[in-house]
Amino acid sequence: MIARRLRASLKGWGGVGAMALACATALVLALLLPDSTLGDGGTGAGGQGVARGTQAKAPRCTDPQNLSPAPSSADGPTIDAIKNRKDRRLIVGVDQNSYHWGYRDPNNPEAGSDLEGFDIDLVHAIAKDILGDPDAVQFRAIPTSQRIPAIQGGKVDMVVRTMTINCERLKQVAFSAPYFKTGQQVLAPVSSDVTGYDESLAGKRICSASSSTANERLTADRAHGGLVSSAVVSPPVPNQLDCLVRLQLGEADAVVTDGALAASQAAQDPSVELKGGIFTTEFYGVAMKKGSDDDLVRRVNQVLADYRKDGWRRSYDKWLAPTLGPDSPSKIPPDAQYRQPT
Repeated sequence: MIARRLRASLKGWGGVGAMALACATALVLALLLPDSTLGDGGTGAGGQGVARGTQAKAPRCTDPQNLSPAPSSADGPTIDAIKNRKDRRLIVGVDQNSYHWGYRDPNNPEAGSDLEGFDIDLVHAIAKDILGDPDAVQFRAIPTSQRIPAIQGGKVDMVVRTMTINCERLKQVAFSAPYFKTGQQVLAPVSSDVTGYDESLAGKRICSASSSTANERLTADRAHGGLVSSAVVSPPVPNQLDCLVRLQLGEADAVVTDGALAASQAAQDPSVELKGGIFTTEFYGVAMKKGSDDDLVRRVNQVLADYRKDGWRRSYDKWLAPTLGPDSPSKIPPDAQYRQPT
């Protein structure tokens, strides 16, 4: 039904419209290292009974974007498993409906049915480094709400899908160092009297995607008085693009989402625009399964270190500069700081 409405509501857009924690140590380790062949790394049984071991503590999560391990070009068990597959491809969860991030553009005959965009360029760079072929990728379209389950369930090797690094998510998945800086922003019809994330949202129906940082912010602000009391936080939708459709159908009055995504949606539909400035600071990272820190996450961090010097800017200028503008805080790749050894 959503797809049908999307096609109907976007008719005339051309190609763009076609897209729209735990008690037992062993249990903890089993959860965190599901694919590892290591033992429990445990505390040992030869002590004096009353002796207390010193347990290594995870870094305190105050700056989540700085908790990824240092880069390395070395292979390891996770990468070896990828290389030893029959079809020898990287399996990556992406979006196929985010304009200039991950989408199909039928108006581009050279692209055909291939996905393209800023996130897609990064995937190709990772595949080239690990497998020697930028096209050795199996793309899997993953809804916003299914990004973490897809990683935890082993359906994908990683997710490259405008995914914000935060402390709660770091309990569930591993992240690379950040590759993009953005923040939450409001999108609403041009004719709307909404002026941003402020009192103008009084009485307005606000749409956000399930499991998104936007929905988390709205829920927290609703509970703690950070959102005008009469604003209506609508039930979240599976995909962020569904919010744009609801705007177009008159079923929502405003959308809260990442400013970089909102800018692309405003470029899709001239009847909507960004309202007010960015009111949070967030960083996108490549998400992977916890326990892959020793090789896959470190390898992706090495790819990113190289990509920031050669590739990031070209991709940004091609896909995002036209919609974000010359003064965007996103125009420079974020600096990478890594987790300190313990």
